[in-house]
Amino acid sequence: MPVAFFITGTDTDVGKTTVAAGLLRAARLAGMSTAAVKPVAAGCEMTSAGLRNSDALALLAECSESLSYAEVNPFAFAPAIAPHLAAGEAGLTLEVAELATAVQAVLDRQADFTLVEGAGGWRVPLNKSATLAQLPVALELPVIVVVAVRLGCINHALLTVEAIERDGLRVAGWVANLLDSHMPRLEENLAALEARLSAPCLGRVPLLGDASAANVARYLDLRGLNMPL
Repeated sequence: MPVAFFITGTDTDVGKTTVAAGLLRAARLAGMSTAAVKPVAAGCEMTSAGLRNSDALALLAECSESLSYAEVNPFAFAPAIAPHLAAGEAGLTLEVAELATAVQAVLDRQADFTLVEGAGGWRVPLNKSATLAQLPVALELPVIVVVAVRLGCINHALLTVEAIERDGLRVAGWVANLLDSHMPRLEENLAALEARLSAPCLGRVPLLGDASAANVARYLDLRGLNMPL
């Protein structure tokens, strides 16, 4: 039975794509077909094929479904700034319904395992009134949270999960992404997170010299998502 999840983070630049690519690789290794969408990406480079985002390309590389770049990343912007600002500079207004239509087209492929990656944290603005959080709400997607394990991570994780649940969605799992190799009391912080977050921890990803999807997948366990493997 196909499953899909929205993947968010406790902040921007916390390794959402690194973890998402690892999850997709783990699913492929388990024999599942995979698909992914990063509906909005800011910080794209102009190529001969048009604007391309490195995160979206990393997701595309882990899709077993035959998807075009435009399907994986329908809204691409050059400036590495907040999505609503980047869209405004391009003369566009991002709308939840339009993003939902683009994502639904990929969900309709019925891959065994699909990930929809957000931009930044949970409350990133899309326009003057809407936030990106309204996209997974509209699509009724359970959420996987990437927790940047560094000073402040407990507060950031609890606030993020609280906001997700307040919006009526289920947190299906979380991943500890260890960004600070010198973080004091690491094990105590991880234990505090596990004690306070009811969703299962899907893995601890250490600070890797080569954070390829294959390497990251070694530290992830999809069994916590209660899927048929």
